Amino acid sequence: MSTLVWSDARAEVHQVVVGPMDNNVYVLRCRETGDAVLLDAANEHERLLDLCRALGVREVLETHGHWDHIQAVPELRDAGYSVHVTAEDAGMLPSYDELLADESVIEVGRLRLHTIHTPGHTPGSMCFRLDGAPILFSGDTLFPGGVGNTSFEGGDFDTIIASVEDRLFRPLAADTIVLPGHGDKTTLGTESPHLQEWIDRRW
Repeated sequence: MSTLVWSDARAEVHQVVVGPMDNNVYVLRCRETGDAVLLDAANEHERLLDLCRALGVREVLETHGHWDHIQAVPELRDAGYSVHVTAEDAGMLPSYDELLADESVIEVGRLRLHTIHTPGHTPGSMCFRLDGAPILFSGDTLFPGGVGNTSFEGGDFDTIIASVEDRLFRPLAADTIVLPGHGDKTTLGTESPHLQEWIDRRW
């Protein structure tokens, strides 16, 4: 049903891959309370609803508003799950419940998830860092081998480079595990030495 991709004494991260774009959907679950959040209601809503019920999901956090990350939003809202997105990307969603603010804390049981606004892929792209653990949900901002695509409307290459350099590489530890919106996980330490290459090639 889902793959447990990371855990410690306090937290679990489960992953499923859905839809034609092979979107990664993650569930962060507090082991002490059983409370959980789902990151990106991307597609295959019946599968995601089963996952929500099985893992105790309380709400949905959207990393950004692109169509491939929001296909299951209406069905999850209809089922009673609150959907959160940044103000900058809210207009891309058919509907939502709460706005995400930069540098705020989302409590997931006993866990604390910090928001990091990282514009560039979209104006409202948001990463989420798990307090006290080396976990970063990067959405489509950072991938193995480069930053997210900035050729879509609202995208900007210089902005995403600044976001990744100033808000991810500089302040966060090199061993931080990056869980992106598509594809395989990586670490900040693996990616940060290549920043200048990305700047030079412009993607």
